[in-house]
Amino acid sequence: MITRALEKSLINKDFRHKVQVVLGARQVGKTTMVHDLIKQKGNYLFLNCDDEDDRMVIEDKTTTEIQSAFEKYDYVFIDEAQRVKNIGLIIKKIGDLKLNAKVFVTGSSSLDLANGINEPATGRTMEYTMYPLSLSELATHTSQRDEKRMLSQRLIYGTYPDVVNYPAEARTLLKTLTNNYLYKDILSYKGMKKPEALTKLVKALALQVGSEVSYNELANLIGIDKETVENYITLLEKCFVLFRLDSYSRNLRNEIKKGKKVYFYDNGIRNAVISNFAPADARTDMGALWENLMISERIKRNAYLGSYAQLYFWRTHDQSEVDLIEDMDGVLHTYEFKFRPGRKAKLPKAFAENYPDSTFDVVTPDNYWDFVL
Repeated sequence: MITRALEKSLINKDFRHKVQVVLGARQVGKTTMVHDLIKQKGNYLFLNCDDEDDRMVIEDKTTTEIQSAFEKYDYVFIDEAQRVKNIGLIIKKIGDLKLNAKVFVTGSSSLDLANGINEPATGRTMEYTMYPLSLSELATHTSQRDEKRMLSQRLIYGTYPDVVNYPAEARTLLKTLTNNYLYKDILSYKGMKKPEALTKLVKALALQVGSEVSYNELANLIGIDKETVENYITLLEKCFVLFRLDSYSRNLRNEIKKGKKVYFYDNGIRNAVISNFAPADARTDMGALWENLMISERIKRNAYLGSYAQLYFWRTHDQSEVDLIEDMDGVLHTYEFKFRPGRKAKLPKAFAENYPDSTFDVVTPDNYWDFVL
């Protein structure tokens, strides 16, 4: 059992009378974490909403009925909450009751769940995101030394829990994840009209990891309009398949002001999409894979630490570039990612002159622990 970083936050943070909601992609370990939390609690109620009997404890129930069901417990766990009709209204009722019990709700990245919670339950929840396993979580379970030996494995196959636990079956597991879970929420969404276009879009984005993307070029490549491309990417973000970085600019001349880069939350999913599990020494995209792994790890790190840092990239029209800018309370920390560092990297002159108080670090396989912990 690999202890998740999010567990500590859920146990230690006492947001009085707020429902704690954990969202995340399918198969990242939310239910496993709930069962681990249950082992630590004595007086609890666990509702698996895949089960109709459990679901009906709260579905279509009045406030009085919910209070009666919950009042004798110290902890209530509602798992697979996306199965519950009008879950947002139910969470609102639970929040309004101001129960003594701590209530935890977990569910997939189902758009119905994410959207259903936001409006009715405003002000009554604390929301968290669970990601595939982080390198920090893995190193805590074993050691930094042991985990560093697995770096090539993580770069190619990623860190979904089943992939980590059953490395010999990694390819099969990733193909199953991609085919059966990756698009499941999106394809059931009412606004999804061209599922074949979605598949082509994800593959095109997987081939452009680390590069600036153009919605117009993607639209022409796939045969759909620019607005549909942007809408589909937004849906993929909401389902925790990928995320975007905006370009950083303070309106200085020559800076690219509206650029976008797209990264995947998991390297294994990215490689499964393009059906390429070739080893590191046989690949031409290791720089992109290294950059994707490091930036996704920084996303996890910041989320679990409760950091409000904003992440960007930076480019100019003459191709000067910074891989990652982390803006923390107005202080800029910049990073370059080098899988096989050659000549010494340095901050572009134009950036250094315009942002003189920024820091600069090069992240390589020799020093990455300082960046991801």
